[in-house]
Amino acid sequence: MAAVQDMMRNPTDAGAASFLEAVSFDADGLVPAIAQQHDTGEILMVAWMNRDAIAETIATRRVCYWSRSRRRLWRKGEISGQTQRLVDLRVDCDGDTILVLVDQTGVACHTGRRNCFFRALRSDGLEAIAEPQILPSILYGGEEPAND
Repeated sequence: MAAVQDMMRNPTDAGAASFLEAVSFDADGLVPAIAQQHDTGEILMVAWMNRDAIAETIATRRVCYWSRSRRRLWRKGEISGQTQRLVDLRVDCDGDTILVLVDQTGVACHTGRRNCFFRALRSDGLEAIAEPQILPSILYGGEEPAND
């Protein structure tokens, strides 16, 4: 396990290239990325990554996604300060989904909740099972948060 963590801390260019080659990007050059808190297993969010987002994430250890709505790289926490530090990066068996193990600072959801999965099916419909920990207006200072 220590050897894997050492490689993740200092991936070589060849290691990063090997990872990128294993990813099956869709027709738009994107792959879904599941962000999971590394120490608790909590699923925080799902977003999209392109080749540049993955490469930047590996190089900087700060998670970067592709914003489909803004059509640009989105460095998690660039406005809100709620960042994700990369702990480990994995690709599934057929290369079409990435698992990003992170150390989340603050909340992960643009609604101010810890994770994006705060609505659950109940007998009478959807129920919010978690309240915001911080108001989005405080997180984003009046800017419209990205929700993709």
